[in-house]
Amino acid sequence: MKQQSKLELIVGVFVLAGLVAVAYLALRIGAGSLVGGDTYTLQARFTNSGGLNPGSNVIIAGVPVGRVDSVKLNPADYSSLVHFSVRKDVQLPVDTIASIRTTGLIGDKFLALAPGGESEFLPADALITDTESTVDLESLISRFAFGNVNDKPKTSEVSAPAASQP
Repeated sequence: MKQQSKLELIVGVFVLAGLVAVAYLALRIGAGSLVGGDTYTLQARFTNSGGLNPGSNVIIAGVPVGRVDSVKLNPADYSSLVHFSVRKDVQLPVDTIASIRTTGLIGDKFLALAPGGESEFLPADALITDTESTVDLESLISRFAFGNVNDKPKTSEVSAPAASQP
């Protein structure tokens, strides 16, 4: 009986250690800290960041290099301001282009970075203004289905009342 309880205790300790390891990894992955060690933050301004969420990947040439930290509305010009973290070993030129892409036809959104050719690099907390917003697939399909793909959105026109002649 003594041998069996000792074995149960050892198995219990291993199970507990396994659960602690799984919980630790789940917290690290959820926080995005397994992407890399040290990171620095950047910002990008978009006219439409629909579908991009905190925790989305930041990708360069198909390789994940960071995570989106937050997506907020800029009250000054009603644009979308995306804050994201990039690994410290990835230095981005000042003419980097940020765009929002989709994995597959209707998959998750991610932030794609296309580094430019400048020799000067973006400092931490820099703002990338050269951006390409997400494609609104719903409105594109709607415009295609109703036959007005080439038409510009209609605007209301105000005409001046005609002057009455005596």
